[in-house]
Amino acid sequence: MQETQNYQNHVRWYPFVHFFLVPIFLFNLIWQAIRLYQEPNWDRAEWVLFSFALLLSLPAARLQALKAQDRIIRLEERLRYKEILPADLAVQAAKLKTGKILALRFAPDEELPDLVRKTLNGELESPKEIKRSIKNWRGDYLRV
Repeated sequence: MQETQNYQNHVRWYPFVHFFLVPIFLFNLIWQAIRLYQEPNWDRAEWVLFSFALLLSLPAARLQALKAQDRIIRLEERLRYKEILPADLAVQAAKLKTGKILALRFAPDEELPDLVRKTLNGELESPKEIKRSIKNWRGDYLRV
């Protein structure tokens, strides 16, 4: 059973990537750099560059998936605003920066109008402040 999500535990770790691939790719880069130091030549330098590129591919792939998911969440939240908020507030809320929209997704329906107003009035400046202001966390268990 999944643990109930809240501000303290909402960050998503993907164990295969974070705890398996990253250490292996990092070890490979270090190993290749040591080999280049021991035996300097163009082939070794090429392997160091390749290992570095391989290591950088992990966050690049993850960021692309997260960016696509952020766009979907933004759309879902705009639809939610139309259903829950008064029309004028929904229009204003849809114009918020993506980070704030992403933070507001954790707010349950009953807390959303007040949090949107506070965000629009500048009382809640950052996504972190928005998340901390949520009393009854609405978990996002499908995040990549």
